[in-house]
Amino acid sequence: MRQYLSVIFSKLCLFVENKSFFSAFFHRHATPEKFYIEACDDGANDVLVIDRVSTEMTLAGIKDIPPSGVTRPICGIMGTIRLVAGMYLIVITRKRKVGDLFGHTVWKALEFDVISYKKTILHLTDFQMQDNKAFLSMLRNVLNTDGFYFCTDYDLTHTQQRLSNTSPDFQEMSLLERADQRFMWNGNLLREITAQPELHKFAFPVIHGFIVMNPCCINGKVFEWILISRRSCFRAGVRYYVRGIDSEGHAANFVETEQIVQYNNARVSFVQTRGSMPFFWSQRPNLKYKPKPQISTDTNHMDGFRRHFESQVLIYGKQVILNLVNQKGSELPLEQAFAKMVNVTLASLLRYIAFDFHKECSKMRWHRLQILVDAVSDMQEEFGYFMVSSDGKVMSEQSGTFRSNCMDCLDRTNVIQSLLARRSLQSQLQRMGVLHVGQKIEEQADFEKIYKNAWADNANACAKQYAGTGALKTDFTRTGKRTHWGLVMDGWNSMIRYYKNNFSDGFRQDSIDLFLGNYTVDETDGLTPLHMQKDWKFLLLPVIMVVAFSMCIICLLMAGDTWTETLAYVLFWGMASALTAAVIVVNGREFVDAPKLVQKEKMD
Repeated sequence: MRQYLSVIFSKLCLFVENKSFFSAFFHRHATPEKFYIEACDDGANDVLVIDRVSTEMTLAGIKDIPPSGVTRPICGIMGTIRLVAGMYLIVITRKRKVGDLFGHTVWKALEFDVISYKKTILHLTDFQMQDNKAFLSMLRNVLNTDGFYFCTDYDLTHTQQRLSNTSPDFQEMSLLERADQRFMWNGNLLREITAQPELHKFAFPVIHGFIVMNPCCINGKVFEWILISRRSCFRAGVRYYVRGIDSEGHAANFVETEQIVQYNNARVSFVQTRGSMPFFWSQRPNLKYKPKPQISTDTNHMDGFRRHFESQVLIYGKQVILNLVNQKGSELPLEQAFAKMVNVTLASLLRYIAFDFHKECSKMRWHRLQILVDAVSDMQEEFGYFMVSSDGKVMSEQSGTFRSNCMDCLDRTNVIQSLLARRSLQSQLQRMGVLHVGQKIEEQADFEKIYKNAWADNANACAKQYAGTGALKTDFTRTGKRTHWGLVMDGWNSMIRYYKNNFSDGFRQDSIDLFLGNYTVDETDGLTPLHMQKDWKFLLLPVIMVVAFSMCIICLLMAGDTWTETLAYVLFWGMASALTAAVIVVNGREFVDAPKLVQKEKMD
């Protein structure tokens, strides 16, 4: 009972600490000419000075802060960005404590402020004002996407094993210098600060993804269970506009997920990855529910494929590829292409397993997922996991990873990852002495609920960031079984995905590209790509279809003098509506919300 009370006490402490949403790490003092960023640490004397006219960043002392400045508390600096109206400062204004990672507090950024260096935008033309407003909306669209996390004194961008295998020189570096650039989402925004080492203490890396930390209790033994998903900022984007890889081998929707357990100062870590199938393919939205994927025919796939897996092997060791796509229909050519490429490169370091998730689990047969888990059990035993004893000695290392994918690397992928992570956790908790010999995690009802809900929340976070809605199949992740209500919710989320993927994802893709620096604003440019106009015919056709369909309904409701007259009107307007709809569907790509800022070759 005492152990359970300690868990409850930890939760209460976390709640109390979370009340300090607005507790500041810095103070921002603003004058018409300069911003002064003052650290709140005791004894801190240096102040970051940003000249609002020249945009120069320098160091000064506290005594240099003018008393006339307007002071606001801030939680951190995301960085700076240039828009049409000039430079903007992006700061974190509200945060929430997630938990403590080995004595270091991890925060979730909740609210941000985007502050103009310029005091007015009256010098802009009407078109420039419209563009600047659109770019600000894009920035806020990214910042309002849930899932930004940071730590002021610990490196969240690296796994436990990578941090363990570092040199003393690495340990002396600032967080900005040592961060894994794949997962540092404010890297582009901090370029000016990064270029001046003396300013590094005023900023920190921010990752995007999902973090949960839970104090748990099994057999009266309290341990910390942590799940961290780091979303890559290389080839980042939204579901249908970013697929496959780029020429550098970076895969779309690449996420590194690390499960950590801490008990009696000992800790273990198990890492998995997910990412789009690493060759050149696309699946552009075209108003159809499932656009047909296209494999590029004029690109050398093997160059990018090799670059991708060479980097994966270098970072993670041997790779077991779990391809969960359908082995029929439009997904079959992708599966065949992936299998063929694996067979001709790095064969000794790659193991490819195709598992038709939908076929195996059709008709609610979700127990058949155990077939895949059992099939890879020997490989999972071989790879092991990273473990450090209570006295700091490395007991074991993870020698390889499972790289899972489906079409989106979301719903099916998350289900499989949660099952593999549970199997690893079973071994870890027994080795650490938390579980007794013969005990199963599935029998620990309280922990099982925490575990399943955390993985379902992880699925939702990753899905919202990539596809725009919560994940599908989370009823299985949360409860261990598929439900009819879960099917209904999947249908609802699928409809929302359809709408967003076709009619709002172009704006979301532009937002991400602007935020990450894939598109840069030039103040000297006259018109930006935002002013691209569609052909008037494609603006008129939807109006014609709506009018024709409305007239068809009116004719049905307001019958003519004879039934033949009514039928003629209904057929005429019905045919007009159907023909217009057919033309729209055939030219579907012209009617979807497409990105405007990025060059066409990047999206194809």
